[in-house]
Amino acid sequence: MSTLVLLHGAWHGGWCWERVARRLRDAGHSVHAPTLTGLSERAHLLSPLVGLDTHVEDVVRLIDVLGLTDVVLVGHSYAGQIVTAVADRRPRAIAQRVYLDAFVGADGEAARDLLPETVERHWAESAVEQGFGWLVPVRKLSVLGVTEQTDIDWLLPRLTPHPWKTYTDPLRLTGAVDDVPAAFVECVSWMRVFADQADRARSAGWTVHELETGHEAMVTAPEELAGVLVKLAGGLGSEQGGLTWSSW
Repeated sequence: MSTLVLLHGAWHGGWCWERVARRLRDAGHSVHAPTLTGLSERAHLLSPLVGLDTHVEDVVRLIDVLGLTDVVLVGHSYAGQIVTAVADRRPRAIAQRVYLDAFVGADGEAARDLLPETVERHWAESAVEQGFGWLVPVRKLSVLGVTEQTDIDWLLPRLTPHPWKTYTDPLRLTGAVDDVPAAFVECVSWMRVFADQADRARSAGWTVHELETGHEAMVTAPEELAGVLVKLAGGLGSEQGGLTWSSW
């Protein structure tokens, strides 16, 4: 069985993977879902100094301290930047990187560079007008495709503002990440902010899966998402799920 490390996006915490993690563990996989510095239950560590490298270090230390190997590293939304950077720093520990409606950045690119222009402008203005210049307030969940009131009630009390520096810090890559296999999962039932990122993945020859759900797939479509992740994890070095190393 595989080891999966699930990374949350802006405003969230590791708890947002609860519904998916339970299904993955039931399938026999080992799962880690850390909360990144300065967010959710770790919001007491938030400061203007928290940036992309802070969160990359969170995950690198998790991998190093626990001695994790053959990791399927999954990043949602903003965390695509973290997946890329971690895989570049620890390529031998990562068996596969998975981008869930996430940024697919190259060396020198910041997350803000990869947002559609109107979205980037809104985020930057929100940080200045409502976040003291360094925080991005929580967006309306309806914009992200969350419509069930029970899901909204579960998410809202746990969400916290996100440090804007993580979106302005550029990736600094050695190129080692290019040797780590990758896949993309696009959520197609919302405004599709990450459609260009899915196109990048296709152009790179990655497998791209589409899920009929909003951006918060780990909450709104946990069964379907867990199924995709199980197939991806099961395909490493075997014929399961129709994926093998040669597929990449």
